[in-house]
Amino acid sequence: MLLKKGIQVKIISGKDKGKTGEILEINRRLKKIKIKSVNMIKKHTKPTKENKGGIISKENFIHQSNVKNIDTKKNEKKTTTKK
Repeated sequence: MLLKKGIQVKIISGKDKGKTGEILEINRRLKKIKIKSVNMIKKHTKPTKENKGGIISKENFIHQSNVKNIDTKKNEKKTTTKK
């Protein structure tokens, strides 16, 4: 399956089954991808001089076997006709 940053995918298994989103990040070594607004986790951060502490929500990685490519623009096959 061809996976690139920015294409649309649909989740086919897991707690977020049926959701769709755009690929934000790919880890090819671990075969995992990060999808916008899918598999959200809570992260607790300490306060620093620059940042106020608290609980933030962010995306976590999901295995690439749990997604299906639905981006039609980049999936179209070009057909050639011979005369």
